[in-house]
Amino acid sequence: MHFKTLAAATTMLLCTLPSVSQARDSALYLPFDQVVNEAISSGKIDGSVKFYLAGNTPHGKVSVLSPGAVTNKKTNAFNKTDYEACSWALQSALITLHEAAKKVGANAVTDIASFYKRNERKDPKTYECHAGAVIAGVALKGDLSKVN
Repeated sequence: MHFKTLAAATTMLLCTLPSVSQARDSALYLPFDQVVNEAISSGKIDGSVKFYLAGNTPHGKVSVLSPGAVTNKKTNAFNKTDYEACSWALQSALITLHEAAKKVGANAVTDIASFYKRNERKDPKTYECHAGAVIAGVALKGDLSKVN
């Protein structure tokens, strides 16, 4: 008898939970340079590699050393604001691009576009982040470049 009661209660509880298809996935468009500055201030990146969103051209001659570098970072969004979770995910993406640029002798990442689910979105001021109740994610695509 106890098993039937427990099974019925479990079934009722599961029916009230939102399905995965109903999970929140909010697209946010947030200021890029602000998070780059936060990453430099906190020491996560050293500032030796500059980041240029598509539409922002660095001064000097640009030589692309490695085109189309992609990074896709997710972070735990639990108990964080959307901004905090997105900032954390973007900083992780910046660290990856920073390290990749240094490995090939680049001092800049140029023509950066948001690349969430392989959908390219270019904006000279903002990056795209998708935030949910549990996970936030940022995907970027850019060229590892040398600027003289």
